[in-house]
Amino acid sequence: MNGPGGPQEPFGGGPDDSRWENGGWDGGGTPPHGVPLPRVPLPRSAADDGPPIPVMPPAAPPALDHSTLRSLLGAWALSACAADENTAVEEHLGRCVACADEARRLRDAVRLLRNEDQLDLDPTLRHRVLAGCLGRRPARVPVPSWAVAYDAEAARLDALLADLGPDDWRQEVVLRWHQGRQVADVARVIGHLTAVDGLVAAALDLEEPLGPGPDVSREPRARTETYWKRFGEQPPGRVRETWRDQGRSLVRTVAFAGNSAGGLEVDYGGPVLALEDAFLDRAFECWIHADDIAEAVGYPYEAPAPRHLHGMIDLAARLLPTAIAGRRRAGLATSPGGLTAAGEPGRSLYLEVEGDGGGEWYIPLDSPAAKGCKEHSVAHVALDGVEFCQLAAGHRTPEELAAGVEGDAGAVHDVLSAAASMSRL
Repeated sequence: MNGPGGPQEPFGGGPDDSRWENGGWDGGGTPPHGVPLPRVPLPRSAADDGPPIPVMPPAAPPALDHSTLRSLLGAWALSACAADENTAVEEHLGRCVACADEARRLRDAVRLLRNEDQLDLDPTLRHRVLAGCLGRRPARVPVPSWAVAYDAEAARLDALLADLGPDDWRQEVVLRWHQGRQVADVARVIGHLTAVDGLVAAALDLEEPLGPGPDVSREPRARTETYWKRFGEQPPGRVRETWRDQGRSLVRTVAFAGNSAGGLEVDYGGPVLALEDAFLDRAFECWIHADDIAEAVGYPYEAPAPRHLHGMIDLAARLLPTAIAGRRRAGLATSPGGLTAAGEPGRSLYLEVEGDGGGEWYIPLDSPAAKGCKEHSVAHVALDGVEFCQLAAGHRTPEELAAGVEGDAGAVHDVLSAAASMSRL
């Protein structure tokens, strides 16, 4: 047939037919179709391989003299020797008693340079893990900022309860408050928290933990005694579950309600707090009673995170003017009062709370409606934040505080006594 390049011989009929053998090209030149074939090497024979590579024995440790090996003991104790030096030193220690004694002393000294590992988890671990997770993916329904402290303190207390054995639950815990003291086991302490948390639950229209009945009081101590009477024989697991489930319901409810719920009021059978302040109050009591339990069972327990502690201190400082006025009406104040119009500056005490979570507050002395200010300050009190909280919890008296004071002694006494009087069961 004829193609574009001129006449072509039929396949296999050209002059180069002699180079096809057994149906294939013999490899010389170019096949008729014009595409060079790749060169395929012949199979390799065993004779082409070289001699086997000899297996080298492991290198012997370097030959080091006694003085060199002794100079390496410090690096060996710090695990800083090279592998061959480490082998040489350890072989030498098996033969030299003097160097072995020196190596033992150096290893003991190295242990003193490093803190012992703790079996207990870092108390900030949960917060850091959650913060890292929320930093990558914020919560779809965030907890209001004023409820975060309660959520954290409830989680810490729950972790403590998870570590308690059956005997720990029967351990006696001393509950202290201003002019009061009561001994209860761990289960009853948790029952007390459940009963008082129920006041917040009532404000959110959640289930009353004391159950229905005409004798359900709003006063915290009366509620506690009612709870103990009705549920005092429950097993520890049930006590913990009831308290934990109620706390989670509180946090979940305000998370869905958002910040707008913060203005609701919680009635404590006399004193009334805004819901956001009630959550700080519950966080404070959760920490204080967790610390009581930890002290009774010999468990280490840290103070709250600084920002949570600051919120608790701030709440106490804001409640102080009302407590001072109450003591003045009862004739318990020692400093003479004055008349100050609402919103006007008046006599003040400068409260300086030191340490993590601390801050500065000017406490009005003459009226809760007055404005505290630096210009009218008549006294100064400086103390640690945890000490101040222990005072507000009724765990310290004003006389027991390690505090720096100056100025009007009567004003100092009134403020510190008012702080202690805010405590309750």
